[in-house]
Parts: sequence; C-alpha cells; structure tokens
Amino acid sequence: MHLPRQLGPLHDLPDTPEAYDAVLADVTEQALARMTPEGNLEHPDCADDIGDTSLGVTSLLALAWQRSKDPRLPEAVRRSLAFHLRERVYREDNPGYPNLRVRDSRLPYARYVLAPGAHPIGDWPSTVWALLQAVNVLDTADGLVDDDRRAELTKVAHGYWRWLTEATFFNPQEAGNQAIGCVVGGLMLARHLPPGEGERVRSRAIGLYVDEIRAHRVRDRGALLPPEHGGAYDNNYGPISLSFLAQAHRVSGEEIFAEDGDALARYIDARLTGGGFDNGGPRYSEQHSAFESVLGMRYFGARIGSDLGRYRGDSRWARHAVKADGGVDGHFAWMLVWQIQDTTRWHRTPSTTPARHQLRAGSVSVAFDDRMTPSLVEAAGRYYLPAAVNRQHGFGPVIDGFLLCRPMGEVRVRDVTTGGLKAKLVTKPVVGRDHVLRHVQSLYVTDGTSLWTTVAVERLPGTPYLLAGLPYAMDDGDRVRRTAEPRVTAAGDLRLTHPAANDPHHFDSRTDTTQEQAAFALAADPRGYGNPDQGWSHLVASSALEAGPAPGAPGDLHVFAVRYGPDDGVFAPAFERDGTALTVRTEAFTAVIGDAAGDAHGEPELTLSE
Repeated sequence: MHLPRQLGPLHDLPDTPEAYDAVLADVTEQALARMTPEGNLEHPDCADDIGDTSLGVTSLLALAWQRSKDPRLPEAVRRSLAFHLRERVYREDNPGYPNLRVRDSRLPYARYVLAPGAHPIGDWPSTVWALLQAVNVLDTADGLVDDDRRAELTKVAHGYWRWLTEATFFNPQEAGNQAIGCVVGGLMLARHLPPGEGERVRSRAIGLYVDEIRAHRVRDRGALLPPEHGGAYDNNYGPISLSFLAQAHRVSGEEIFAEDGDALARYIDARLTGGGFDNGGPRYSEQHSAFESVLGMRYFGARIGSDLGRYRGDSRWARHAVKADGGVDGHFAWMLVWQIQDTTRWHRTPSTTPARHQLRAGSVSVAFDDRMTPSLVEAAGRYYLPAAVNRQHGFGPVIDGFLLCRPMGEVRVRDVTTGGLKAKLVTKPVVGRDHVLRHVQSLYVTDGTSLWTTVAVERLPGTPYLLAGLPYAMDDGDRVRRTAEPRVTAAGDLRLTHPAANDPHHFDSRTDTTQEQAAFALAADPRGYGNPDQGWSHLVASSALEAGPAPGAPGDLHVFAVRYGPDDGVFAPAFERDGTALTVRTEAFTAVIGDAAGDAHGEPELTLSE
C-alpha cells in the first residue's frame, strides 16, 4: 500500500516560464469549455470550498492574458468577474455562523457552502481566499476590466477585509495559515486603496500579525512557530504558512516576515528526512500540500541555504487544486499566481550547518523531537517512527515495561564531524519507576549510508532492552509505501514484535492501516477536525524493534548497539572503559564518549575517528 499523499519531491515539479505557460494554457482551455452562460467557472462537482473558486479561475485567466494576450480571455474575465460579484458575494449573515462580533453588518463575505446555514463554520477561510483571489485580479487585470468594475471589485475586497477583521473574531479556527493569509490579503489590498486608507489597512494587517499571530507562537524543537489548529506544526498547513510568509515579505518588505519565515524554514528542514518524508500534525499527519508549499519552500530554502524542495508533496495537486477527474478547481489559484510571479530558484544542496534537532548525511537522517528523542529515522530508504510500549512512545532503554526517554532535566547535545562521518551525542537525565536519576548517553554516527546507534546507561536490574523504532515506510521510486520490513542489525539479540491485540489502540505495521488513519481513529473528534497527534498519543502498543544488550559491555553499564542500513557485513562492536569514558569500536569508526557528567560546563565530550 502506498501512502496516498507522500509522492515526489516538490523541486522535481517543472517551474520554468514555459512550464507555467503550459499550465495556464491548460487552465484557459478548461475554463473556456466550462464557463456557463452566467459566467460561472466553478467545477461542476464543487460543493464545499466553493465561494472563491470561480473568482480563482478568473485570476488565472487574467494572469494568462497578461502573459499570452490570448484574445479570447478579456471577455471571459469580464463575464466571470461579473458572475462572482453578482452571485457569490453575500451580505446577509449566514444562519448559524458562530463567530460574528457584529450582526447584520451588511459587509460582504464568501461562503464555504452556498446553502444558508448548511456548514457556516468555513466562511472565515473562504472569505480570506476570496480576498486573495480578488487582489490577484486587481493586480493583473489592467486592460481587462473597466474602471467601474474595477472600483466595484476593490470595494468588495475592502469589504471582505473589514468582515474578516471587524465583523468577526480574527482567526476563529486557530489556523496559522488562514490568519497569515488574511494578513497577506490586507497587505496586497492596501496597494489598491487611496493612500490614507491603504496605509490604515497595511498598518492594521501588520498589527494583526504582531499581536494575534506572532504573540501566540508555539515553541517546538527550539523554534517559535505560528500555531496551527491548536498545535505547533502540521504537515499540510505548516508549509502553506511558509508560503504565506514568503508572499507577505515579497509584498511588504517587512523584515519580521523574513525572520519568522527563516525560523519556520529551519524548523521544517530539521524535522524533514533527507528523503523528504515527514509525518505529524494537529489537523493532518500525512496529508501533504503540493504547489501551495512551493513558493515558501523555494523562497526560504534559498534564504537559509537548504534543500527544502526535497519535501514530498501531493503531486496530484502539482499546479492547482483539482477534482477527482483532474479538472481545475480555483480554490488555491492565488498560490499558483504568486508561484509564477516569483522568480526564486530552488536551492538544491543540504545545509552544512549542524542542527540540534537533526543529524543528516547522504541517505541517512535522524530528526529529533523536543526531548531529543528520535521522531523519525531514515536509513537505506526505510523510515522508522517511534515505537509504543505501555502507552509510552519513543526510542530508548526499556526496563520492566518502562521506557527511559523522557528527560528529567537539561538535555545536552554535542555534534562532531570527522572526515566522512557525522555524529551526535545526546546526554539525557531520566528517572525510572524506582525514582533513581540516571543518565542515558545516546550516540548516533553516520557515514551517509548506515546509521550506528549506541546507547549507554548505568547497569539496570532485570532484563532491559532497547526500543529501536517502528518500521513504517520505505521509498518506492517517486512514492512512499508502507512496509513492516526493517533493515537493521544489532550487536545483541534483535526481534521485531507485533501487538497481540487487534484494536485501534494497537498498531501493527503489517496491516495496510496508515499512521494517519490510526491516529484519527483515536482522536476525540471526527476525521478532519480531530487532532491526530493527540490521537496517536493514545496508542498503547505498536510493532517494535527490540534489541538486547550488546555483549562485552563494561560491568557497570548496559550498552545497546544497533546499525540501521544495508545489512551486509559483520557488526560486532567492542567496548571498553577508560576511567569514566566509554570507547566504542565498530567496523567504521572509533568513538570515545566522555563521562555522563560532561566537561567543566556539563557539556558532553566526544571524540570520533574513522
């Protein structure tokens, strides 16, 4: 089973002017064939996310005319714009809409679903989208729209802005991408208003960003992030927020958008494997955006000097939103317009700057969570998630069913690069059921092909083992597919276990169920509204790699040694004590791990040689 939305890297999508002209030519032919006598450009199957879609296609036609001067387009733009202004601008309050601050304002808004009261909760983002479509038409319709119609559209766009920022609560869904999109709409609208009014809108947009978005950022993995549906980051919407930050900086030149975009881009870079796989989020775990992410990843990838385009997007939406039959849907047209207008080129090489929450070289990468426990391991084209045991999730030593990976104190990290090797040593204070404070030292070393993990902890009672991950997925050409087959070698006994229970609280990697499906099954609310990260946290047990202690460890330590990657070759690491230091020798390197207490400042000590 292939993961439905983990497809090709975004930087593989053609982004030459000729490629974009071909996209616009296809949109033009579809739109001209579809347009109704009333001027409607909506897809016939469109039922929700509908209030802005015809106007979105109009904006693409206006851009196409600007580039091609196709003589068929002026009339199509005029008719379709008239349709939107006549049929899709609502002024009567939508029955049941819960987020109004002013009733009967008569300000215009766009509906998520056309029928009154059918599903009003989506009207706020639909109006943001309609504002963005409108300002794109205003930007590109010179020579297409007469002054009176242009003035009418400007007035409606200004009304959209006022409805979003005066008549309703701002950002009622706590969705960072929607909120930043609204700010972008205000910044773009300001350029089309008289100077005084334009400056007031621009100032209000920046103020909303500072006070309502930036002030409420959520910290994760050392970064401050715009919150998304109540969480810090979402795989689908987080990259869309990055695109909005790129457009906000392009339009306004305000450094605040560049600074926050850089921070979000570095965060994405750290959590993303070299192969472009990632999962997790408060709205969607594995649903990846596609062209909606290109602008932000291309723009900020160039700024931070890293290959963000490796992100695996949903290439079914390679250029614009489409319906099941592949027909154009104008819902995200504004992003395609900006993507075409921006001339930034992809930065295609990885950053060489060490990142606290990532170790990456060649085809190997480890992304670490906020506790410096691996959140995702990639080696030999396989992806490993944190395994679950007794409702505890992670990688680390297990004793009597208790996982030693949650820190009780400061987590220290040391990065070392030697020749063709990269290493990260993580020292973590932990407390077990016996309330004894122990220091777990985890060493991760890679040559770009294999990953060696060595975990040392003071000798534990009973029969401990290392929880070494949940084999979950693998690269399969331009797609990612589910797998339960690891490529792992251990110095001690190694077993792959699967939960005996067959219920939503136990995840068996041999089934076709995806992580996202399992997470939604455990979430408190229906799919699409529930928090899959929170749902997944309710998982009791999962398939798991379990490695026994390595032979030959010093008498005062338990040492676990695992190699992820090609399983050819002997793996027989040797260990010896030198005072309080531990020397680890493998077929590829020798490492000396210093005392768990660290140097004079408590920082980890590590030497590495090939």
